[in-house]
Amino acid sequence: MDRSLEGAVVVVTGGAAGIGRATAGAMAEAGARVAIGDIHAEKAAEAAAEINSKASPGGESATRGPVATGLPLDVTDRAGFDIFLDQVEEEFGPIDCLVNNAGVMLLGPIDEEDPEATRAMIDVNLVGVINGTQAAMDRMKTRRRGRIVNIASQAGKAGMAGGATYCATKFGVIGFSEAVRAELKGSGVSISWVLPGLVNTELAAGLPDIPLMDMLSPDDIAEAVVEALTGGGSEIWVPARNQWLDAPARLLPRSLRERVFALTGADKVLADADAGRREQYENRHSGSS
Repeated sequence: MDRSLEGAVVVVTGGAAGIGRATAGAMAEAGARVAIGDIHAEKAAEAAAEINSKASPGGESATRGPVATGLPLDVTDRAGFDIFLDQVEEEFGPIDCLVNNAGVMLLGPIDEEDPEATRAMIDVNLVGVINGTQAAMDRMKTRRRGRIVNIASQAGKAGMAGGATYCATKFGVIGFSEAVRAELKGSGVSISWVLPGLVNTELAAGLPDIPLMDMLSPDDIAEAVVEALTGGGSEIWVPARNQWLDAPARLLPRSLRERVFALTGADKVLADADAGRREQYENRHSGSS
């Protein structure tokens, strides 16, 4: 695809709230037609309606029709993902971009983690990304064009106490994306992965304030996704400076690196989460997709 999003068909999973919602809105503002897929079908439809209402008073462009659509999607269901993309393409035409954003973060010591919580994170955060990537590649490779963006996390670069399974899934997303990038060479299809730091969404509720770690907004991540789609690049850190802090830290001996993490408080960002403030989110997502 060219570097413009004008007229492009973009799919955003987990697009009813948080980073996904901000990303869907940013895509529409850049001229794309956006399909929001979410396990919460009503919220997906509401998000699409809001985007359409901002696009024009009637909720649609005079030349393009509706700018956004919201559809039910369980990213853990591979066959269901294909059905979802069929619906999108029937309404909007061939997809140009897929943003695999749906994710769940459930925290606590690993020896106390409920098996349902473990399975929910693996299924949504990792299997969901694999499902979406496979489904999109099937369509994009035959057209020799398209771009996939996977939302990972800086937790996929440094294992953190209190979030072992979550970190494992994000490590997995990064490794998976790197491998797929190698497989896609010469196909006309490309892939990027975005590594946000702390983002002010419900997923991050109750996390402690860390002096050296800025709390980002969903719009910050949405801007990075737009950049990935229009400007290229593979691994995209938000904020970008964290990449240049991470690289030299990896040259240090592990014991010294862990000491630096402890001095900054980064080692406790997940372990010291306020369980009370996270209770509603955790209960809702521990066995959901």
